Amino acid sequence: MGQAGAAAAAVRYLRSSGSAPAAQPVEALPRPELRCVGDDERAPLDQGAFRRVLGSFATGVTVITAPAADGGSGPAGFACQSFSSLSLDPPLVAFMVGRTSTTWPRIARAGVFCVNVLGAHQGELCRGFAISGTDKFAGVPYDASPASGSPRLTGAAAWIDCTIHAVHTGGDHLIVVGRVDALGTPDDGGGAPLLFHRGRFL
Repeated sequence: MGQAGAAAAAVRYLRSSGSAPAAQPVEALPRPELRCVGDDERAPLDQGAFRRVLGSFATGVTVITAPAADGGSGPAGFACQSFSSLSLDPPLVAFMVGRTSTTWPRIARAGVFCVNVLGAHQGELCRGFAISGTDKFAGVPYDASPASGSPRLTGAAAWIDCTIHAVHTGGDHLIVVGRVDALGTPDDGGGAPLLFHRGRFL
């Protein structure tokens, strides 16, 4: 359907149930034209080299969670490296998710999410949330985040509770912008973060 159609479909998807909290409007710059990249425009890059070079950039690791929505079977969650703060005023964050993700539609239906910033001791927890087709929450302790009710994972270094604010296309990924409703760290400060670099945890 093309990138513009995909973006419009994602927004319609978010609004279809009418159950998601309404985000406050934010002034934005004019939106650039969204379209598919033509074969003659593709950069001559090897995908393996792209992954290897970008893997040199160390990132924190998060688990994005959302409560069950529309009578769903349970909460949703996936491991995510592509997360960033975006804006201070208004408070916005963003994460990127593959357009083929089977977890993303469940988060979209919920209309809310919680970013769980993982601590250095949570590598195995991260691996569990990176696997598709399993009950990712089996045996995982958590409570409900205060604003959205999304799972707030026990032991996380920080948590950020959000309402989905906007969804944009970015090639084979979606860029999900969240408006921050609540956030915090454990009483002990959360300790050292889990880092990912060149295919392994640090």
